[in-house]
Amino acid sequence: MNIKELAILLSPDKSEWKNLATRSVKTQEEIFIKVREILDAVKNNGDSSLKQFTEKFDHVRLGGLSVSSAQIQQATDLINSELKAAIQIAKNNIEKFHRAQKSSVVEVETMPGVTCWQKDHPIEKVGIYIPGGTAPLFSTVLMLAIPAKLAGCEQIVLCTPPTGGQIHPAILYTANLCGVTEIYQVGGAQAIAAMAYGTESIPQVYKIFGPGNQYVNVAKQMVAQEGVAIDLPAGPTELAIFADETGNPEFIAADFLSQIEHGKDSQVVMVTTSKLLIPKVLKELESQASKLDRQEFLLASLKNSRIIYLSEVKTCFEFLNFYAPEHLIIASEDARNYLDLITTAGSVFVGNYTPESAGDYASGTNHTLPTNFAARAWSGVNLGSFTRKITYQEITKEGIQDLAAVVSIMAEAEGLVAHSNAAMIRVTGEI
Repeated sequence: MNIKELAILLSPDKSEWKNLATRSVKTQEEIFIKVREILDAVKNNGDSSLKQFTEKFDHVRLGGLSVSSAQIQQATDLINSELKAAIQIAKNNIEKFHRAQKSSVVEVETMPGVTCWQKDHPIEKVGIYIPGGTAPLFSTVLMLAIPAKLAGCEQIVLCTPPTGGQIHPAILYTANLCGVTEIYQVGGAQAIAAMAYGTESIPQVYKIFGPGNQYVNVAKQMVAQEGVAIDLPAGPTELAIFADETGNPEFIAADFLSQIEHGKDSQVVMVTTSKLLIPKVLKELESQASKLDRQEFLLASLKNSRIIYLSEVKTCFEFLNFYAPEHLIIASEDARNYLDLITTAGSVFVGNYTPESAGDYASGTNHTLPTNFAARAWSGVNLGSFTRKITYQEITKEGIQDLAAVVSIMAEAEGLVAHSNAAMIRVTGEI
């Protein structure tokens, strides 16, 4: 890996921040037409289009779309005990953290005789998309199926591509472990279409979750315009690292490489207050990268990445908040002292001994996070992502006596007399 491909910027002016924060993302216009064609084909032709697209894109000719219990059992037998144990520990941690997110019913009497409350209800039908290409993300099954089950979703539909002619055994094993039984071997934008519209084999769902390539993410955003909810806008994965002079260069380089090995469009931005740290990190990057596979991905993503020196801690975090990273590592012995400076990030990894990969797999937090500036307004997936909040109100005969006049005055000021009448008739008995 040619480390010279990595841009090093010393004290860039704020006028340069916009360019420095730019991700390597294709515009939707470049792929909009192709995705629209796929969505329309699946909407109109159902399973036959899914099979055609699977043969075209995955080079697999399918008989049926659903995964049988025999296939799941076969996959289970292929997973070694060490991996099964690791998946179980991760499952336990993720369940523990997400179960703690359950909220109680909020109930309050806003004025005498007027009671309002709010309650969470599970989304009955949800779809989970699991990528299966160069990195079969069975960990994402944990991140999505576990909170779906904890929330009480009645139906969980999982779609994943049959890469190389079959679904990766770890995906099937993990899905089964999490209690997901409706599994379909279809990927790409066509899988999103299937879950959004429904086909002869695949049920329509109310909300779709899961990461994917840019075609998948554009498909999700397009079906969202048609009334199907999605988890969040997501694109290529990204990592920001803040490091002061106490950051560990070996750890930083390892975190850096763990992110850019995802794909050619991944990105890492390191911001530091220590000029002396930069050459140490570069040396470690070159040394560690030489021992890794996926060199093509590393080199391509390195061109998207950069190291930035800024002399002031406050300025570093101003830039990082502007960047709005999916993942943010605070590489410092004093990491907790910096946390109040963070206002915008998908997930934060605090201290030298907290690798981003821990959150990807097993610490307990969710790794389905907003990218490409979306963290400015979106949260990552959590238990609440699988529920909807319904508000209730109950007004007694005595309570409406005082509230009706308030409603009436406001409604008439807006020119909505019938609204006023609906309140006052309960007090006066007439309109």
